[in-house]
Amino acid sequence: MILINLLPHREEKRRRRKQAFFAALALSAGVGVLIGSGWYALLQLQISEQQRRNDTLKQAIAVLDEQIKDIATLRAEIDNLKARQKAVEDLQTDRNMPVHLLNELVKQTPEGVYLGSIKQEGDGVLINGTAQTNERVSELLRNTAYSSPWLERPELVEIKAASVAAGADREQKRLFQFSIRVALKRPKGPDAETVPAAPAQAGRPAKQS
Repeated sequence: MILINLLPHREEKRRRRKQAFFAALALSAGVGVLIGSGWYALLQLQISEQQRRNDTLKQAIAVLDEQIKDIATLRAEIDNLKARQKAVEDLQTDRNMPVHLLNELVKQTPEGVYLGSIKQEGDGVLINGTAQTNERVSELLRNTAYSSPWLERPELVEIKAASVAAGADREQKRLFQFSIRVALKRPKGPDAETVPAAPAQAGRPAKQS
């Protein structure tokens, strides 16, 4: 017996292909949604982890900021203490400065130079005196410029010849009256802490008044 298929088999195949296509499409969409959801969840996890690290870093930075403030405060206190210490040392040095000044003038004044007056003006000292020769005044300038730890920058203000009566017969002698200005300095080291003993040398005609 011969069977004849009268159904539209082409339309049936087309319908099955469409069903298979839509099924594959739905499956692909599902897989895509699952992959997208997993990727989104992973990103959210990474964001949360990074946020947690950021919060930890912020806390650490806040602690460091407080420590920096404490260090800055300590440095300010140390600077204040150093400034006070320097002020005390300067006061101590200023208190002993007249002793150092007289000491140095005794040591640095050459023979043939007579000091008449000494006047301190801040960090400067004006010295008036009399010398037998110009060379004696030059020697005094050199001594105070290069040989004294307490005196510096000597400056000859004035020098002039004068006749002075001396001896029992009041004989006129030619001398030189001078004025010198020197600056006081505070040397560093042991000289700044102690007052050196400098007794007047025998035969030195240096006079202070």
